[in-house]
Amino acid sequence: MSRWWTETVAALGDVVPLPLAALLLLLAALLAALAWYFFPAWVPRRLPRWRLPRLPRLRLPRRRRRSKARPADGSPPVPTPRAPEPVPARHAALADRLAAEGRYAEAVRERLRDMVRELVERQVVEPRAGMTVTELTTAAAQVRPGTRPALHAAGAVFSDLWYAQRPATPEHDRAMRRHAADLHRELAGEGERR
Repeated sequence: MSRWWTETVAALGDVVPLPLAALLLLLAALLAALAWYFFPAWVPRRLPRWRLPRLPRLRLPRRRRRSKARPADGSPPVPTPRAPEPVPARHAALADRLAAEGRYAEAVRERLRDMVRELVERQVVEPRAGMTVTELTTAAAQVRPGTRPALHAAGAVFSDLWYAQRPATPEHDRAMRRHAADLHRELAGEGERR
């Protein structure tokens, strides 16, 4: 093996100077490294790849199921009344508090959650885990077309802050407040006309 290697290097040295061959090999390695970094689609999937951290997804409120515990005597379960949870105020109040603290990106997210909660409560959309803002806008616009402008604009603000990772400002919070108010007016107006 070592004799073969020595003869091959000597034959290569007769054709190309060895410093030039080493420089070409170094250049080829550099090009391969750049291709790996900038064009990860070229790299086969079974090799390890550099991954970006996952961004938070919009979580939709879930409907709670009541537990049906049977009494010891075997009679049918009696539903236990629950005190109503102040859900409508929860997301909006949290958004207001976050905005007051200067955490505008989180305030925008909570304001969007409040908008989604209102759509779910008014039975405009059915909540699904992993639903994107675009899917939400499309689903709501199919049922109530007037909701599209407010949801589309709110989704654009949310995406700019959370997916494009732009810095959040008080103007983003004010814009989300306007979009939430527009959506609320649209849903309240549609409900009164029915």
